[in-house]
Amino acid sequence: MKFSIGVEYALHCLLYMVKLEEGKSVGIRDLATFQGVSETYLSKVYAKLSRAGIIKSIPGVKGGYALARSAEEITFWNVVEAVEGSEPFFQCAEIRQNNILLDKDNLPDSHTKCPCLIKVVMLEAEDEMRKHLNSKTLAWLYDEVYNKKLPKDIERETIEWFNNSRK
Repeated sequence: MKFSIGVEYALHCLLYMVKLEEGKSVGIRDLATFQGVSETYLSKVYAKLSRAGIIKSIPGVKGGYALARSAEEITFWNVVEAVEGSEPFFQCAEIRQNNILLDKDNLPDSHTKCPCLIKVVMLEAEDEMRKHLNSKTLAWLYDEVYNKKLPKDIERETIEWFNNSRK
């Protein structure tokens, strides 16, 4: 299982939207420029985030996007699901039914009625990952990045850059 680069783009760009003033928005071009990513690809990612209700479009000349919910309510899993879809990562093809040593018309119940043990383990692992990613929010990420990792002036400079780019 591998997440697309869209998940990373989304999380990095959403991070800059956490402290937007009420009624303000940020444009795709600004986000793409600031992060050094493809504007075209980021637009596609943002369309998915919008459909998932994570961001909302703000119309107008200085329109763009803003968070549709608070940063405390948006989890990493919400972003993963918006970008990647909600299909389980592991797709069991039930190949155990193809065992050449077993009579396909007379397979034992222990082989056909119970869930495939491989599928069970894989779905349990996915569930643990989902729980972990649901425990991490954009608010948590913002706090970790701006209050614990980066120098204090970076937050101010980031906000100023986005404010100045919209003028």
